Amino acid sequence: MGEQDESGLVLTSIHDGYRILALNRPERLNAFNVPLHEALKSALDAAEADTSCRVIVLTGAGRGFCAGQDLADPSIGTGGAVAAEIESVLERWYNPLVRRLRALPMPVVAAVNGIAAGGGANLALACDIVIAARSAKFLQAFAKIGLVPDVGGTWTLQRVAGSARARALAMLAEPVDAETAERWGMIWKTVDDAHLIDEAAAIAKRLAALPNGALTATKRALDFAETATLDAALDHERDVQQRLAASHDFREGVTAFLEKRPAKFAERS
Repeated sequence: MGEQDESGLVLTSIHDGYRILALNRPERLNAFNVPLHEALKSALDAAEADTSCRVIVLTGAGRGFCAGQDLADPSIGTGGAVAAEIESVLERWYNPLVRRLRALPMPVVAAVNGIAAGGGANLALACDIVIAARSAKFLQAFAKIGLVPDVGGTWTLQRVAGSARARALAMLAEPVDAETAERWGMIWKTVDDAHLIDEAAAIAKRLAALPNGALTATKRALDFAETATLDAALDHERDVQQRLAASHDFREGVTAFLEKRPAKFAERS
């Protein structure tokens, strides 16, 4: 089952337990302008409102995942006007998008096809699980136009690639192919181009069959631990485990394990 927003800028495929959202400006390598931001926000709103949706897959239509900001977008102005608008664009659109992806009550899987450049690369890295086609490339293009990585790039990149690689990638603006990104630990898995969406769907089905409350709590616990002390992380784990142990899903999971049958977990909370 498929649908699209009125603009046609995000294509939504609805499946049992998950949705695939495809950015759809292929003629611009899915670079963001304001209408695309609006369409993606609406698609995420619809996915979050649908309690049967337990996983989101984010990908790009055509030959690229996302080329970042469309520099021809009039919303960022031209010449000296760019400086006046770029803060507004980040604060209104990109920063809320990253925060939302991390806070969504479900896992988000990025299926990266072709180029993921600038903000597009960091959008992918903000997702919970990232898989990429062998032809995919990740590019921190900002230095080439006199900027620093944004869309969370300064925070995310050094955590997934390490400080030495993050600094070189950000300053030299060299592309990283998918297999190198996997080897460095930047992404989860590389797959053949023809199998990208099938693999993303398989991952989504696996996640959708697991207890949603535990997956959401895992997202939040890992984010908390990124900047917490060990003592704070241990306390957080204790508190979350106590809450989850009182849930239907925990009781069902244990009972199903003991009875050697598939578990039937509750709808998304």
